[in-house]
Amino acid sequence: MTFETRLEVFEGPLDLLLHLIKINEIDISDIPVATITEQYLEYLDLLRALDINVAGDFLVMASTLMHIKSKMLLPKQEGDVEEIEDPRMEIVRPLMEYMQLREAAHELATRDILYRDVFKRGSETDGKRGVEEDINTAEVSLYELMDAFKKVMKRRYPGIVLRFRAETWSVKKKMVEIMKGLKGKEHFYFRDLFSGNTSISEMIATFLALLDLMKNGAIIVFQDKVGGDIKLKTLKAEA
Repeated sequence: MTFETRLEVFEGPLDLLLHLIKINEIDISDIPVATITEQYLEYLDLLRALDINVAGDFLVMASTLMHIKSKMLLPKQEGDVEEIEDPRMEIVRPLMEYMQLREAAHELATRDILYRDVFKRGSETDGKRGVEEDINTAEVSLYELMDAFKKVMKRRYPGIVLRFRAETWSVKKKMVEIMKGLKGKEHFYFRDLFSGNTSISEMIATFLALLDLMKNGAIIVFQDKVGGDIKLKTLKAEA
C-alpha cells in the first residue's frame, strides 16, 4: 500500500514567527534575525519531513529572513550620514499588524452570538459558556504541537532525524483510532497517542491524523495552563 497524504498547513509563516518569538522570550522590536532564521528553517525541514505541504508564502518568508540577515551583516560605511532604517522593520511591521488583527479576531470569536452577524454586549452575558470556551483559555497552536511531537520522538528515538518513509499506515485509519480512543472520555493526553506506536512512520501517521481531525473540527487540543500537558477532546458527539 502506498502512503499518500499532503496535509495543508492551517497556520501561516507569521504564526510561526510569533511562536519563535514567544518560545525565545524576545522583544518583537529587537528580533535576533540570525537565530530566528535558523530556527525558522528547522521548522520548515520538519514540516517537509512530516509530509505537510509547505505553501509558497513560507518560502517567501524564509528568503525575506535570509535577505534581512545578509543586510545586517553588511558593514556600515563610515561616510554614511543619513540614518538607515533597521532592516528588521521589514518583518516587524507586518508582525505587529498581524498581532492586532489576530487579537481582534479572537475577541470577536469569543463573543456570544445571537444571530449570524449580531453580538451581545459584554455586560449582557449570563456567565454561561460552552465547553469549548472553558477549555480554550490556553490554546495550542500547530507549532506547539510540533514541539510536543519532537519531544515525544526524542524520548522514543534519541538523536533520530525525521525522514518519512512510506509504509502501510493509513492516516484515515489513525483518525478512526483516535476518535475511538476519545469515545466516552472527558479528554485524552497528547503523549498517550504514541504509547502504542512502534515505528517512526506510524508515529508520523498518528500526528498527521491528529492535525487532520483538528482541521476538520472534530477535536480540539488545549492546556489547563500555558505550558501544561496538551490534551485532546472531541467537539461533536457525531464526529
